[in-house]
Amino acid sequence: MRRLLLALLPLTLLTGCLAPAEDTGPAPAPTTSAVDPQDGSDTPEEFAGDIEASRTIAEEYWAERLGSGFQPINDLIAYERSGEVDCAGEPLPRNNAVYCSAGDFIAYDVNWAYAAFQQIGDAFVFYLLGHEYAHGIQARLGIRKQFTIEQELQADCMAGAFIGDKVREDRLRMQDDDTRELADGLAAVGDDPGQPWFAEGAHGTAEQRMDFFAKGYENSLEECGL
Repeated sequence: MRRLLLALLPLTLLTGCLAPAEDTGPAPAPTTSAVDPQDGSDTPEEFAGDIEASRTIAEEYWAERLGSGFQPINDLIAYERSGEVDCAGEPLPRNNAVYCSAGDFIAYDVNWAYAAFQQIGDAFVFYLLGHEYAHGIQARLGIRKQFTIEQELQADCMAGAFIGDKVREDRLRMQDDDTRELADGLAAVGDDPGQPWFAEGAHGTAEQRMDFFAKGYENSLEECGL
């Protein structure tokens, strides 16, 4: 798997976690110091803090790249039951995270995301929110690919650029095991074997998703067709 993200990096990721949290109000204002909270407790509070930190830094990142015309995504919604939240009239299922262009919001199954946070680690949260935020940026830029897989792999690349650039800026710091967490997380969200690449809803194999994330991480947005 691209050699474990090609050492995706001889780093250690995101001292601020990877997992969705319940909506706790406005994101905290960005600071100039790197995100480096205490890690390892796997508590709901840590999970919530990681969600809000990833949202704040994603907004900061895209504001820097897109300039004064950038508008943050409208809302970040945690839900617990299938159908509790809908996108353009379509109920959202459990075990999922989505960007809804109709309402300009990101929604995620908080129980599923918290379980992933506990099982995989905090780095997955930053990837998860970075990927969904990337879909919001695609919508803002009018990017609409012919096949779902193209849209999804570009979002993986953009999530990699977001994390990699912020690590290089020392706004995020890698921690021990974060590279492994990212590799495990990307492996977990790959399509099942036999999934046709051209099928509606295809996201890419684990290897493809790892490859596109690593390209963005290593070389920034230039690798993502932006």
